Amino acid sequence: MCEKMKKVNSWLSTVFGDQPVPQFEVNTRTVDVLYQLAQFSEARCGDTELLIEDLNQKASEYQADSAYYQDVLLQGVGLSCASLSRSCADYLATLVDNAMTLAIRDISLGNFLPAVNNLSNELLEAEKSDRHLERDLKALRKRLGTTLVLRGNLQEDINKSVKTQAVESAKAEEKLLNMDFVTTKAKELRHRRERAEAQLLSRNMDKSLTHQSIVQLSQEVTALKQEIVPLKKKLEPYMDLCPNPSLAQVKILEAKTELASLDSKLEMDMEFK
Repeated sequence: MCEKMKKVNSWLSTVFGDQPVPQFEVNTRTVDVLYQLAQFSEARCGDTELLIEDLNQKASEYQADSAYYQDVLLQGVGLSCASLSRSCADYLATLVDNAMTLAIRDISLGNFLPAVNNLSNELLEAEKSDRHLERDLKALRKRLGTTLVLRGNLQEDINKSVKTQAVESAKAEEKLLNMDFVTTKAKELRHRRERAEAQLLSRNMDKSLTHQSIVQLSQEVTALKQEIVPLKKKLEPYMDLCPNPSLAQVKILEAKTELASLDSKLEMDMEFK
């Protein structure tokens, strides 16, 4: 921990230089993070220094080559940069630019043509790649158009679903309100029925006078009338016979009594209705 803290403090002092190091919370996590950053920074700085040394070495080599070629031109041919004409200097500058563009050090025809061929091949490959990319771009545009159409249809379906859901929600809410109204009304009617039944009980009402009892009596009367019909049919053959006076009187009295009982019961039932 102490070694890491020393390295972190040294690295922070190097990074901020004359500026004061900002205050930070010192704990195991912050120290570990700053220690890793210090290691990464030192590694990057080492790589940068190696790159700078390599570039300086190449610059020294280029300067030595330039001095050598200038000396060759001056001593062998008697040419110097000051003695060249304007057009010759322009041609030479163009040649240097081409050599730099083609990344060649020797501008002889044997090196120049292969470099141009390589550059042409790279251009052809770039054009080929561009055509492939263009074809892929067209396919992507087509797919994008189809996707946008599907998205529009999906959005339209979603809107319809939302509207339908709103309508259904309104209907459901209306049904709930109606259900609440019906429930409230049923409770009210039940309370009214209970109060009415309580009032009837308090008045000692005969249960035989209720609607249900009257309906039951009416059904019984109808059944009795249906029972009388076959009896009348059985008596029809004996209606034309000469009756025994005494027996006939007895039967007549019994029949009258039965008929009177049925009539009184029927009248009572009709009054109840």
